[in-house]
Amino acid sequence: MAESIINSRGIVEAHEGENENTDDSNLQVELNVFRAQWMSELKPNSGSNGGNRGLSSRAADLRRRQEQAREEKARELFLKAVEEEENGAVYEAIKYYRRAMQIVPDIEFKINYSRTPDPDGGNENDMDGEIEDLLAYFHQQLTLQDNSLKICVPEVEMTQMHISALPPEVLIYIFRWVVSSDLDLRALEQLSLVCRGFYICARDPEIWRSACLRVWGRSCTKLVPFNSWREMFLERPRVRFDGVYISKTAYIRQGEESLDGFYRAWHQVEYYRYLRFFPDGQVMMLTTPEDPLVTVPRLRSRNTRVESIMCGHYRLSQDTDNQTKVFVVVSKRKEEKVAEYQRNSRFCRRNPAAPETEHSFHVGLQLSSGGRQSFNKLNWIHHSCHINYRSTGETVVTAFDLDQMYASFFFARVKSYTAFSERPL
Repeated sequence: MAESIINSRGIVEAHEGENENTDDSNLQVELNVFRAQWMSELKPNSGSNGGNRGLSSRAADLRRRQEQAREEKARELFLKAVEEEENGAVYEAIKYYRRAMQIVPDIEFKINYSRTPDPDGGNENDMDGEIEDLLAYFHQQLTLQDNSLKICVPEVEMTQMHISALPPEVLIYIFRWVVSSDLDLRALEQLSLVCRGFYICARDPEIWRSACLRVWGRSCTKLVPFNSWREMFLERPRVRFDGVYISKTAYIRQGEESLDGFYRAWHQVEYYRYLRFFPDGQVMMLTTPEDPLVTVPRLRSRNTRVESIMCGHYRLSQDTDNQTKVFVVVSKRKEEKVAEYQRNSRFCRRNPAAPETEHSFHVGLQLSSGGRQSFNKLNWIHHSCHINYRSTGETVVTAFDLDQMYASFFFARVKSYTAFSERPL
């Protein structure tokens, strides 16, 4: 007789009798073993999933902490390299850079650069407040000597007369010569960097008020909405006088067909337009194919002898849409007209009835800013030719269509235009 016993592990132990061992009993034992194994796999299933999730989360946390530790170590090495580089130890800096990038290759882009705290404990807000009222701060620093206001003090003892001995009125008059009639306020700003006293003289309201009156005339009698005359001159739209506005036009023109008819030539045409403004309302306009390196130096003086140059006047206009426009009226010079008339005198004697005409060109431009510079771009909005017949008093106006042939003007500063001062402001 055979006996089957299931132990605590669910495994069936079969004790066979010495004389009774049949195929049925063996099949029953195998079936019970299969059932026990199957039940043992089903029972701890839920617990094993939770354990696996716990193990994966702990592994992820461990990897995260390791990455943070590596990044922190690379950050310390990289900042140490920056410090060594600032101190001039380039070789040491390279070693720290290499070690940092070996740990984290892109550590340079993961660092948030910030200014180191001031060892004196100064506050940035206090420094900003001081800079905002820098003019008043410099006034307080001026020393009083012999009951007279000293603009500046010589740094070393001198045997000759120092500029600090001049009264402030004389210094301001010298500054007006620096600005000159060409309104070179850039030179005035550079002069203010010399010392505190020059900074105060360069901020004299009368200098900036005179400059504003030269540019806008009676339309700038009030400061509103600006806080100072200097702010008005720097922020209010205006044309610039320390250079020239240049427009380049290029197009392709079809040429004549060859005699044999095998090919047709194409020509690339390039020419330039130049506009030079002056503070007194005068303007010069020139259209020529010559390169700016050749033409720009010739436009330094308004008495230039360049052929085909047109002179006239301009005015600024600010409409209700806050768009500043520049209106220019130019014509050929009188001496050029006389020379042209003399060259054509034979033709005029043959045709005595030909009326004497006078041509003038009216140009409308819109002032705008582009890039870092202010008021450096002029866009075309109008161009027309006015022909005046003196004998009859009739005026014929021909307006031109603005197409791609009218490229915008861009400003180019020319240092030689303000290198000399002819008259004070």
